Amino acid sequence: MYKILTLNNISVKGLERLPRDLYEVASEIVHPDAVLLRSFKMHDWEIPTTLKAIGRAGAGVNNIPVDKMSKLGIPVFNAPGANANAVKELVLAGMLLAARNLLPAWQYVNGLQGDDAKISKQVEAGKKQFVGYELAGRTLGVIGLGAIGVKVANAANALGMKVIGYDPNITVKNAWQLSAHVKQASSVEDMLSQVEFLTLHVPFIDATCNLINKERLQNAKSGLTILNFSRNGIVDDVAVSEAIKAKTINNYITDFPSNLLIGHEGVVALPHLGASTGEAEENCAIMVANQVRDYLENGTIKNSVNFPEMEMPRTEIGNRLLVVNANVPHMIERISSTIANNNLNIVDMLNRSRGDIACTLVDVDNEIPQEVVDSLIATEGVLTVRTKLSV
Repeated sequence: MYKILTLNNISVKGLERLPRDLYEVASEIVHPDAVLLRSFKMHDWEIPTTLKAIGRAGAGVNNIPVDKMSKLGIPVFNAPGANANAVKELVLAGMLLAARNLLPAWQYVNGLQGDDAKISKQVEAGKKQFVGYELAGRTLGVIGLGAIGVKVANAANALGMKVIGYDPNITVKNAWQLSAHVKQASSVEDMLSQVEFLTLHVPFIDATCNLINKERLQNAKSGLTILNFSRNGIVDDVAVSEAIKAKTINNYITDFPSNLLIGHEGVVALPHLGASTGEAEENCAIMVANQVRDYLENGTIKNSVNFPEMEMPRTEIGNRLLVVNANVPHMIERISSTIANNNLNIVDMLNRSRGDIACTLVDVDNEIPQEVVDSLIATEGVLTVRTKLSV
């Protein structure tokens, strides 16, 4: 039986994918085989020696020490795209908030006093200061055309907006899903000079830290509205604050409040609502639970942020071996030789690599003795070895 530790509340719909006759799931387990979490910060968390996998019920993994997990031979799974619709709808809501001055108008109405007749007169007199504009015909720039960015771009196009995209690393799969009406920007600077709205959908890494900064905002089209439902740190809040005060950009809609932004003119700061829908939480939990289960039972790797994608159909012989090792020469030869030296015949084998990590799945024709595991573990470069990949 596999033991699963939950470090946050995980949707029941996801946990139901782990049958109770095969899995023990609890928030307090001493020797877990896997961990499921959402926002729990693992950087200072003591890693159990039994840990084989981590599942993040969401897209971002900044709260997980991924490099450390890689060195320990532990895959980190996430749920890209599971919350894409929720974030897409919030981006659309953010554009409408800005275009129609909805929050200032709401605040104005909340301050009205008098009987209904007097309030009616105040409404008619005051509404002129909240005149907005329509989204149709306006231009939206989308930086990052992954699962979320593609949905945002296509939805904006359906609303009659012009859309410009920028993503030098767009996948073939996402490119096929993107509307043919979405134009391509040659750079972030090129995009900023053309758009009235800018939305970001990229991970927070060194290359995206302060991606929108003072220098780039100098090239922005006057009246720009920036939407950040991606990650804190991708937009330089100080630069945006100064640009709003200088009237060079109109609004900043962000999911990441700070002392600088709270109550700031032209800023709508929300409490990290991007994926906060029941549907998104369920989708993320279901996806990551399925992925962790498939890895534990079959060695299948899908949507890992640090391991290669790999899937090998099961043979009738259920003696499966998984080796995780440093991506260095001669490892397949060493693994094969160790297996052959113990009179085991390889029925099927799959090897994949990603960066510094390589994984090998092997099906053999007989029980795998402990000597094979011990010999492989002792091999230089091998990080982890698992046998009996079944329930």
